[in-house]
Amino acid sequence: MPNISIFVISDSVGETGELIAKASVKQFEATDYEIRRFPYHNSVEQIKPIMEMASRCKKAVVVYTNVVQETRDYIQMKGRELGIHLIDVMGEPLYEFEKALGHPPLREPGLIRRLDENYFKKVEAIEFAVKYDDGKDPRGAKKADICLVGISRTSKTPLSMYLANKNYKVANIPLVPEVPVPQEVYDKDVNRVIGLTCRPRKLISIREERLRSLGLSQGAKYADIERIREELMYADEVMRKLGCVVIDVTDKAIEETAEIVLDHMKSVGL
Repeated sequence: MPNISIFVISDSVGETGELIAKASVKQFEATDYEIRRFPYHNSVEQIKPIMEMASRCKKAVVVYTNVVQETRDYIQMKGRELGIHLIDVMGEPLYEFEKALGHPPLREPGLIRRLDENYFKKVEAIEFAVKYDDGKDPRGAKKADICLVGISRTSKTPLSMYLANKNYKVANIPLVPEVPVPQEVYDKDVNRVIGLTCRPRKLISIREERLRSLGLSQGAKYADIERIREELMYADEVMRKLGCVVIDVTDKAIEETAEIVLDHMKSVGL
């Protein structure tokens, strides 16, 4: 039999209670302990046998994260009656937030799991941005919430990732004079297409830095002013043909550009 038995009771998954139990018991350098988790226990009938089981252990602690008042009251009453050590994970936080916000909590089990759906949407959006980065697959333009177009080094990739963290699926398509623009971009709802541009001198410095990081000559055509002007003229022509919103990113941080994009999306109801 372990030196101490820890019973984690929850009306949801119980991961929070288990994590707190593990973190706490480790502070005592304890190795001889057992943690038993009882998820989705949201009635007195379910909890009663667990409390009785805990009372039969040599040393027992019940950690609970229940938010429904009936089960909380029962655990507290039964704990006093049976002499069981209790850790109320949610009690103090709920009490303090209620005082700060001025209204009572919902006391609905599992709300954090519903919030986690947002997390999975974000992961999906990030994976989408990676998959359809830099025109790897033009079909991404058709599926995307937002399609970014612009010449090289106009912040398409970092902007895609930033917007992905806002749950938008973003594809970005590089505009290169020698490469036709995918038909998927022209077929896209123009409100979902965002053009990015930048002043030539700024692009030269960005591209020269890029060449340095790759160990390449700064005299390469990639950072040549005439080539950059040619690319910008081509991009401007494409964006005019598309009729999309165009953002000059020259002096803007990614966050600033993203806010303009998000404001645009809201203004057109997307």
